[in-house]
Amino acid sequence: MTITKLTVVGAGSMGHQIAMLGALAGYDTNLQDISQESLDTAREKLTAIMGKWVEKKKITSEQRQHAFERLHFISDLREAAADADIVIEAVIEKLEVKREVFAQLDEIVPSHTVLATNSSTIVSSLISDATSRPDKICNMHFFFPPLVMDCVEVVKGEHTSEETVSLAMEICEQMNRTAVLLQKEISGFVANRILFAIQKEAMSLYEGGYADYEDIDKIVKKALNHPIGPFELMDLSGIDVGYYVMQQQYEETGDPKDKPSRTLEEKMKAGELGRKTGKGFYTYDAKVKS
Repeated sequence: MTITKLTVVGAGSMGHQIAMLGALAGYDTNLQDISQESLDTAREKLTAIMGKWVEKKKITSEQRQHAFERLHFISDLREAAADADIVIEAVIEKLEVKREVFAQLDEIVPSHTVLATNSSTIVSSLISDATSRPDKICNMHFFFPPLVMDCVEVVKGEHTSEETVSLAMEICEQMNRTAVLLQKEISGFVANRILFAIQKEAMSLYEGGYADYEDIDKIVKKALNHPIGPFELMDLSGIDVGYYVMQQQYEETGDPKDKPSRTLEEKMKAGELGRKTGKGFYTYDAKVKS
């Protein structure tokens, strides 16, 4: 199947950049969000990012212009997805919300359309039965920020057809992203399972009073040569994102070790969600919208 039209649902920190990857790759791309404010913010951010890319000669002015000509900002889901060849969902990390979105999409899109979720932890088998096309459902997990990070975890569930997997891998290649195929499902996939193990241990050390979060970040960067510390990364990704991911894992496993930590609970209640709110573990000069 030849892919020409791509739709991304959700214009947040992941979705708007995935959509731009699609537009840069030559796809006729729709970015959908029920919030017009989110769409306007996405347009502003992408305009700024692409402007910097032109300045740095990563792309030409003509490439930027053509990408924006192919990228459409739409609030109505039916209008955005009615003729899509593939839809990539990038809404909030809550299973019930994703299932509702997939059920709606299943009624809107053509029979050949592949539906992929960008979830960082939720396997597609928990979503596929909300549709009539489980063979066309898979995970395409881009990493934050998608316009910078060169990796996509494509995850094949028992319900996913080989054709669907091949198509997802092909789209990643067209987007100039390195796709890695996981042959079996596991919550959190590969990168985040390793990352969560580090973050959980860092949080345990912090809450246990062994070292301050700044010093833990410093040790991880200096001794392990990580480019960013675990607490800095939580601020960058969003405290709320990490919280919802852990809450989802806890609901799936029932293991107290997977439950969000006391510190994350406190920061959620205080609205200290990281860089996007101006304060998380660290304090930032200006609020950065996600």
